[in-house]
Amino acid sequence: MSDLHFYQYLLIGLIFIWSGFVRSGLGFGGAVLSLPFLLLVYKQPLVFLPLISVQLLFFSAITLVLNNRKSTAANRNHRSTVDWVYLRYILAIMIVPKLLGVFGLITMPANILSIIIFVVVSVYAVTYIVNKPFKSNNKSVDAIFLMAGGYISGTSLIGAPLIIAVAAQHVAREHLRDTLFALWFILVSIKLAAFIYAGVSLQLIHHLWLLPCAAIGHFIGLRFHQRMLDAETPVFFRVLGVTLLIISALGLWQALKG
Repeated sequence: MSDLHFYQYLLIGLIFIWSGFVRSGLGFGGAVLSLPFLLLVYKQPLVFLPLISVQLLFFSAITLVLNNRKSTAANRNHRSTVDWVYLRYILAIMIVPKLLGVFGLITMPANILSIIIFVVVSVYAVTYIVNKPFKSNNKSVDAIFLMAGGYISGTSLIGAPLIIAVAAQHVAREHLRDTLFALWFILVSIKLAAFIYAGVSLQLIHHLWLLPCAAIGHFIGLRFHQRMLDAETPVFFRVLGVTLLIISALGLWQALKG
């Protein structure tokens, strides 16, 4: 990213603040709700995916440790904030598609990957706008959603909405975010290992200024999360969906034009 202008660095910093806010506030979406914006600034997914991966690993670990310590201090007989039984179940279903997706990421041209990302995000955006998020009603559909989410997560880290469609119906609401954080930690570790093996740059120098940006959003999101537990916010998701759809349409136009 050494060839970017100052305003592009500024925009990337703001987007990472947004990414940190979404990740800690919702428990998912740090990638799916920031990649379209990032790719409009600089159309290189393999520059941003390692940055997002390392940040997700860092902040998910911190959140899990702090939440479990807080629960232990409040009640020595507390249950883990992570539903480990269900986590093992969904990992068993997702692991093979995840690995296939990681391989696809490494071999896929950047322009094709950008188009796939924008198409997938557009579909998610429409479900937010009409307030009809993906829902799963039986084990077969569960498995399809989890496998598809695992594959998309392997290619671009944006499979969360499909995975949420399943997990949200089987994990208690107060345990959902931390269970997802534990899942993301495992899945992202696999992706980072693949990046390192393939010689993909982890953009370590840029973490020096982007980690603080994400931290600002992260701590704002922690406060927002408690409000999310107490109230549904369909208007928020509709506005978010419209914004994402517009950005994805612009991104697709640029990608196809290029």
